[in-house]
Amino acid sequence: MNTVKHLKDSSSQLWQKKPSRFGIKRYIPAMLLASLLGTYLDLYYVGKQLYHFPIRPLPSIFSIHIGFTLVALPITMIVILNFLQRCRIWLRILFVLCLSLLMAVMEKAAENMGLFVHAEEWNHMNTFAGYCLFIGLIYAFHGWMNRERE
Repeated sequence: MNTVKHLKDSSSQLWQKKPSRFGIKRYIPAMLLASLLGTYLDLYYVGKQLYHFPIRPLPSIFSIHIGFTLVALPITMIVILNFLQRCRIWLRILFVLCLSLLMAVMEKAAENMGLFVHAEEWNHMNTFAGYCLFIGLIYAFHGWMNRERE
């Protein structure tokens, strides 16, 4: 009888839902905010004619690159947030600074490939500062949302 009870316990453990280590549900609010904020910022800057996307999905409908704002940005933010949560404060700051600098460099590379065009008055330091603020805001929002749930 002990063996039957032991088998029942072990089989029920197999079917119990284990908490996901990654827990993607925790990231959904931050992903949505990143997507919305990225979309509105792109719409604003494209509307001000500070940059445009010559190659983009559905160009007759959207003036921005919706693939970036609706897919790439939210998915990338999951990876960034997951990494930032595991770091000490000084490493978080260093990572955000390096990542923001990388985005400014990648933006210039995208221009060279014809994927992105800036107005002549655009300063790539705007990109650096903008991504620092953007990532910091999304990280703070993500922390706030997850404190509320716990």
